[in-house]
Order: sequence, then structure tokens, then C-alpha cells
Amino acid sequence: MPIPEAMGRKVAIAAFALLASPVEGHALAPLYDPVVLNVGINCQWQRTCERRQLNAMNDSRRFIARAHPPLWRIHLCNRNAARSATRIDWVGFNSCIRNPGLRATRTHR
Repeated sequence: MPIPEAMGRKVAIAAFALLASPVEGHALAPLYDPVVLNVGINCQWQRTCERRQLNAMNDSRRFIARAHPPLWRIHLCNRNAARSATRIDWVGFNSCIRNPGLRATRTHR
């Protein structure tokens, strides 16, 4: 069974990143952490982008745990921040989930 082109690219990028990193980088391989792997691929392995995405993810998780926003808001923000079925822009999600101006549509009530 052939590997889909997009998946093949992701695997190649991850493999290249592991080969290009110093030896101690192998102990922290992102292949075993899907969140770090997705953030790394989204950010093209740029450290400042990765840090911004991970900070936004943690901020939004804390906000959801503390504020308990309605489920429609979480679903709406997931759709708005999605780059594809498996990739999400956490900075966009964090901004969306905190937006007090969001209103539920008829389909979200």
C-alpha cells in the first residue's frame, strides 16, 4: 500500500530533523510525542514558532479548565484554527476561545 504524499513528506521532515540534530537530540525525539511533532511540522521546526504555539496551547488548556466555555465555542474555535484534519494553529485557537465577541449560531446552540 503506497504512503500518501502528505504523510510521506511529514515522515521525511521528521527523519531529516532527527538526523540533522546533535546526538543528545535523539533522546528527546519528537516522534514519541504527537503534539510536539505536529507543532514542529506546523512551525517548520523554528524554535520561536514552536515556543509560541506550545505556550498558546498551554494557555488555552488552562483557560478552558478554569472558565468552562460552552462546547459550541470549543468546536467553533477548533474549526477556525484547523490547518488540516490533524493540524491546529494553537495561537489562533487561544485567541478564538478567549474572544468575548463570539456568539453561537443556530447550528451551535
